[in-house]
Amino acid sequence: MDQLKTKILSLEGKGYKAYKSLKGEYRFPRYRLIIDHVQGDPFAAPSRIRVKVTREISGFPENTTSSPSRTTALCDHLTRAFYSRCQKHARGDRGIGKSGVITMDRPVQEVLRRTSMVIDHGYVEARFVMGLPARGRRIAAGELVAMIFQELPLIVHNAMFMESLDTALLYRALETVEDADFLRRSLGERGLVGFVADNALLPRQSGIDPRPLNDETAVLFASPEPFRVSFHLPNHGVITGMGIPKGVTLLVGGGYHGKSTLLNAMELGVYNHVPGDGREFVVTLPSAVKIRAADKRSITGVDISPFINNLPMARDTTSFSTANASGSTSQAANISEALEAGAKLLLLDEDTSATNFMIRDHRMQQLVSKEMEPITPFIDKVRQLYTQRDVSTILVMGGSGDYFSKADHVICMAEYLPRDATGEAKKIAQADATLRLNEGGDRFGDIKPRVPKQETFDPKRRSRDKISAPRTREILFGNTLIDMWDVEQLVDISQTRAIGYAIKAAVQFMDGSRTLKEVAECLADTVNEKGLESLTPYLTGDLAQFRSFEFIFAVNRMRTLKVNQL
Repeated sequence: MDQLKTKILSLEGKGYKAYKSLKGEYRFPRYRLIIDHVQGDPFAAPSRIRVKVTREISGFPENTTSSPSRTTALCDHLTRAFYSRCQKHARGDRGIGKSGVITMDRPVQEVLRRTSMVIDHGYVEARFVMGLPARGRRIAAGELVAMIFQELPLIVHNAMFMESLDTALLYRALETVEDADFLRRSLGERGLVGFVADNALLPRQSGIDPRPLNDETAVLFASPEPFRVSFHLPNHGVITGMGIPKGVTLLVGGGYHGKSTLLNAMELGVYNHVPGDGREFVVTLPSAVKIRAADKRSITGVDISPFINNLPMARDTTSFSTANASGSTSQAANISEALEAGAKLLLLDEDTSATNFMIRDHRMQQLVSKEMEPITPFIDKVRQLYTQRDVSTILVMGGSGDYFSKADHVICMAEYLPRDATGEAKKIAQADATLRLNEGGDRFGDIKPRVPKQETFDPKRRSRDKISAPRTREILFGNTLIDMWDVEQLVDISQTRAIGYAIKAAVQFMDGSRTLKEVAECLADTVNEKGLESLTPYLTGDLAQFRSFEFIFAVNRMRTLKVNQL
C-alpha cells in the first residue's frame, strides 16, 4: 500500500501513459487491490480494478453460499451495495474525460449472475472500474491518491464485509431468490407453466422505468379461486397465488385493465427479482419465450412451413430466407426459431402481433380463398402446438372471440384483477359457433433444425476483434450490427455484451454437424463449468448471465448468417 502511494505521487505531472506502471497487486490492511488494466487515455474506457477480501475476513458465513441460489443472490446483493457506495463516496469530476469515476456494473430489478462480484470458498472479489484522473493529459497524482486511499476504502468497507451490511436485508435477499428458484422448479411437477403470487405488485413506473409503481392506487394481485394454488417455500413458508396450467390460456378484458401488464410480468418470470420489486414470486418455466412480430428483421433458412406456404412463384418456406421480413413472416420465424431452441411456453400479445398472422375471419375467408392465402393463422395451430408438441401458450387477446373455442383456460382482467371466465367463454363459443373454417390441417408440421456455418462469425474489424453492446438490444460483432429490438426478455446491457462474446466463443463448437441448439448447449456447459469469465480474453466485471434462447435469437438475427438444414 505504501509503495503504491509513493509510486503514484512520483507520477505527478507526467504524461498519462505513465499510469501504466501502476499495474500490479497491492496489499492493504484488509484486502488486496489489483490493477489489471490501465487505460491509455483519460477519455478511454476506465481502468479495470479488482479488490479481493479473504472469505474469513469478509465475515460471510457458510450459510450465505450454501446453495447456488444463495451464492448468486449474495453476489447480487454485494454488487448493489458496492454500486450504491460508489454513487455515494466517489466524488468524480476530477479532471477531463472519465477522471474520478469509480463504478461497478449497474444492477437491474432482476437478479442475474454477474462477473462484477465473485465468491468462492477462499475470497470475495469485486471487479469494477476507475477513471484515473488527469489535467489535460497530465497525471493528477493527488487526485488518484484521494480516490484510492480515501474513497475506495469507504466503498470497500461498506460493501464487502458482513459487519457493515444490514443482516436482515441480506438474508431476505438470499431467501427470496432461493424460494423463487424453488417455485420455478416446482411448476412442472404441478402441471403448471406459471405462477403469480397473491399480493404481487405487477405495474411498473413506466414503459421505460422497470421499478415497481409506488402509488397507493396500485392494485395488488389476487388469484381467482379456481386458479389458486399453494406452495410451501423453504424460507417463506406457505404462499398462495394463481397457477396457470399447461395448455392454451387466454388473457382477455377491456383495454387498460391489466392484460399486458400481467403478460409482461410473466415474460420476465424467467428471472428472479430483488426483494421489494413486487414480482419476487412471479415465475414461469425457464423455457418461456415472448413472441412478437418484428418487421424488417433478417431470416436465414428457417422452416416456417407450418404457418406459411404456397407463396407466389413457388418460393420455398421450408428453408425461408429474407433480409426484410414482413410482420407475418417474422412472427412465423420467431415461433419456429423458439421451437427449434426448445421453448415449452409461448407468450403472445395481440398488440405486438401481426393481425393477419393471428386470425382470418369468416368474411375474409369467403373473399380470399385459402388457395390464394399462404398464411395459416396462429388460431389454427395453437392447439396443435400443445397436443402434438407439448408447447403451451399464454395469449393476450381482446379482439377476437374465435380463440374461445381453442382455449383450455380463459382469465378475464377487470380493473387489474383476474377472474375465471373459462366457463362463460366456452358457453359463448358453443352458443355462437364461428363460421370460419379451420385452415390448419391435421398436423402442426415439422421444424427442421439448422446447422450454423463457421464462416458466418467473424468478429474482426480493421484486423482486430471488435465486440460491443451499444444498447441493451444491439450487438456490434466485427462489421455486423445485430439488431435485437424485438427480443423483449433481454433486460440488461451486460447480458447483451456477454452474448456478443459468447458468439465468438461458440464458434469452436460449430463443427458442421451440431445444430444451433446443440451449439448453445455446449456453450452453456462451458459457461456453467468455467464461468462467464471464460468468454473474454481478460477479466471484466460487466458481463451478466443470459439464456440459451437469447443467444440463439442473436445468432438468428445476424445478417451474415449461413446455415445448412438437417
